[in-house]
Amino acid sequence: MRTNQFQIVIVVGGISILLVMSVCFAPPSPEGNDWEVLFDGKSLSAWHVSGKSGHSATSGHRSGGRWVVEGGAIVGSQDIPGNGGILITNEQFDDFEVVLEMNNDFGPDSGLFLRSTEDGRCYQAMIDYHPGGNLMGIYGEGLGGKPHVRNFSFLGDPNMIRATVAAVPLPVLTQAWPKFWRHGQWNELRARIIGNPPMITTWINGVKFMEWVESEVRHPGKGGIALQIHGGGDYTKQFVRYRNIRVKRLGLPKRAEKTKPDL
Repeated sequence: MRTNQFQIVIVVGGISILLVMSVCFAPPSPEGNDWEVLFDGKSLSAWHVSGKSGHSATSGHRSGGRWVVEGGAIVGSQDIPGNGGILITNEQFDDFEVVLEMNNDFGPDSGLFLRSTEDGRCYQAMIDYHPGGNLMGIYGEGLGGKPHVRNFSFLGDPNMIRATVAAVPLPVLTQAWPKFWRHGQWNELRARIIGNPPMITTWINGVKFMEWVESEVRHPGKGGIALQIHGGGDYTKQFVRYRNIRVKRLGLPKRAEKTKPDL
């Protein structure tokens, strides 16, 4: 468990109120019937690599990046310059919440894929940890780029961000970001997806960053949970790192489907 102090803005009746908060962050327990461990820190037995997405074009879709277990974490990188891919769960999920800890280098483009297909089509909780990127915004990977919502973007340094206009305002002051988000250490990311059309909610270190409701069915209501290494450039010597990955099956009543997905 760790304690962070940070500033947060709450808008009440059109008035912005600044709060300074000390929050203890503890990952949800993986024990019991609610949370299931997806990665035990030792093997990738619950996962497999897919080279079917467009990020693996450099290898002719013969490989999907380099994914290994090191120091109790999943460590991913391009296997050859320009060649990425996804690491996807063997099992598929419909309504669920997934939580993990992340300690990536600032440079590679990654992502947490929700209801992913083998070729990487999904709703993505963004882990674009690089200049111009974003954490826990929502992007339609392989879905025509819809949605694409975020409330901040990184500048040229992981400790510097710029707020962007979004339906969900940035919940942390930009100047407080270096205290809230600690580069080079483990931070917690969490995402929930329910229904189809889905409602997707994301959190960073226990604070809700995004909530978005899809307006139509544009993707199947079930798929894998995946981690991404983006194609392009040369990221064979920079790495993404994930650990303590857990999932909770929600089993909530499905929202009424408006149209049928085009499969």
